[in-house]
Amino acid sequence: MPANACLRLLAMITFLLIGASIVLARAEPITGSALVTDGDTVVIRGQRIRLEGIDAPETDQICMDSEQRRFACGLQARDALRRFIGDGPITCTGDELDRYGRRLMVCVVGDLEINAAMVESGWALAFVRYSDRYLEQERLARNHSNGLWAGAFIAPWDWRHRGPETVILGSLSVPITAQSVLLPTSPDRPPAEGCPIKGNISRSGERIYHLPGMRDYDQVRINQRAGERWFCTEEEARAAGWRRGHM
Repeated sequence: MPANACLRLLAMITFLLIGASIVLARAEPITGSALVTDGDTVVIRGQRIRLEGIDAPETDQICMDSEQRRFACGLQARDALRRFIGDGPITCTGDELDRYGRRLMVCVVGDLEINAAMVESGWALAFVRYSDRYLEQERLARNHSNGLWAGAFIAPWDWRHRGPETVILGSLSVPITAQSVLLPTSPDRPPAEGCPIKGNISRSGERIYHLPGMRDYDQVRINQRAGERWFCTEEEARAAGWRRGHM
């Protein structure tokens, strides 16, 4: 065989072996203590993990409770995930990546599957755009008015691009005041208190977050319909795929 043909064959074999090793590496389960950044995202040993098949409220998200009062449902969803995980290690499996480079995984602690528990408790929804795996858990949560279903709320995927026509959900009925309570927000004020970090998307599509006091903070206006949003912590912003802006 000519030398150049041998080199091409060797290069092809090397490429295939590297590709196979990457797939195997991604398929390896991850076990360890989890840092919870929001209701469907954790970080284990530096790996950002998105709970597959579910979508929880964003941490800046506001909902209505059973008494028609506003409450920070995104923060409550984050805290619910922390309670399910507790202090022990969790194990996550899955070999896909989302567009932000997070691993899409199913996580368990002991005998409890965390993804399913979040949906059945009503603090996350089945992410039907990508999977129907947790529809039964969502049906149970809705029938028992668990979590979000006790009042009225906007589906997380709609909250990220909300506008005047956004649909509001509820287990039984939606109060007529829900739209005025949940939809209007000022571009200068976060919906939830304690979430002052501005998540801006540049003209090139780069996701950049700005802390109070940073150079561009006061000039940034949040366009919710474009997917821009507020964050409560830097860890949450980084886990969602945003990078820190310039001081």
